[in-house]
Amino acid sequence: MTTTNHLRVALIQSDLIWENPIANRKQFEEKINNLTEDIDLIILPEMFTSGFTMNASAVAETMEGETVQWLQNLAQKKNVAITGSIVINENSTFYNRLLFVHPSREIDLYDKKHTFTLAGEHKVFSAGTERVIVEYKGWKICPLICYDLRFPIWARNTENYDLLLYVASWPKPRIEAWDSLLKARAIENMSYTIGVNRVGVDVNGYEYIGNTVCYDTLGNCLAKNNQGTEEILIVELDKDKQIETRKRFCFLDDRDAFVIKK
Repeated sequence: MTTTNHLRVALIQSDLIWENPIANRKQFEEKINNLTEDIDLIILPEMFTSGFTMNASAVAETMEGETVQWLQNLAQKKNVAITGSIVINENSTFYNRLLFVHPSREIDLYDKKHTFTLAGEHKVFSAGTERVIVEYKGWKICPLICYDLRFPIWARNTENYDLLLYVASWPKPRIEAWDSLLKARAIENMSYTIGVNRVGVDVNGYEYIGNTVCYDTLGNCLAKNNQGTEEILIVELDKDKQIETRKRFCFLDDRDAFVIKK
């Protein structure tokens, strides 16, 4: 795989069609096909085939299912990595699973660690136990999901990752927390940090206004949509600039040493 110090990322802020994987795959494929720029990585929201549903049995797929094959085919065809989470049924257990699909069709997996108890997610989905660092084009990427954002220890940059990303279905009433926590994660981990959130209103009446955003190493905003509209934001991340900033402000050298217990 080729490496690059400049990673071009497409952040797709979109409405989702409730519990309809076929329609959601169709709309995202259209959006991806309409991209005219060279992109290295495409980020989709949490549960992008269904919306944030607790009706897991209605939308769950397997790792041999249609969405996984669709992601692999699209990533290979477009020569781009694609990531987002879907509902996976594995051995009669449901997971809110992020799939990071490489252009080679290889897949890295991350199962959401912090299930959202307020919505009863913990009663339906099994929590993941492993944090994952994805190696892609010379970048170390730490992918997490929505409610994980509230738990800074789980995101702590102990591996010197280059990019921290969250896919989410984060509702409007708590959007200030979303904004504040994403910026904090970027600053405390001295890492590019991206949050991709959905928009629209789901069948339960929950409203989502996006605020999809990218912050740099010092918490400066590089791109954001806070209009509640569908949009694809394109950002270019400069690894050399991040390394230079980390050397100048060597805050990570003073981080606490700890081990995360499973």
